[in-house]
Amino acid sequence: MDIKQRLLSDIKGAMKAQDSLRLSTLRLLSAEIKNKEIDLRRELNDEEVLTQLTSQIKKRKEAIGLFEKGGRDDLIEKERREQAILESYLPAQASEEELRSRIAEVVESTGAQGLKDLGKVMKVLVAEFKGKADSGFIKDLASGILGK
Repeated sequence: MDIKQRLLSDIKGAMKAQDSLRLSTLRLLSAEIKNKEIDLRRELNDEEVLTQLTSQIKKRKEAIGLFEKGGRDDLIEKERREQAILESYLPAQASEEELRSRIAEVVESTGAQGLKDLGKVMKVLVAEFKGKADSGFIKDLASGILGK
């Protein structure tokens, strides 16, 4: 079952269970996907849906940061719950060990030497771990390995 089908099925389930937070979160994601399809005038594939999903998760993380600065604990909790709902649609996340070993392999295969070659390494890794790891986290690990 692809992500869009699972999303529609879960929207129906949330309606039946009268889970308003889950329902509104999933409807918002569904609307974002449909808007993107209208803009592109075609159906989105799973990778493009995943991009929309990660975009929504990133918005939640940014909102949590802003609410923490503003001291809005009530809204922080709501955003965290929405983020957890959205993250349940992501593929299994790569472990730090897995990332470190793959970064070392990519550094060796690309011949990267130092931070000036970070772009080469990131190009390969971001494409490979799209949806499985945060690109900022990958960058931090790669910078640490290349900086040695």
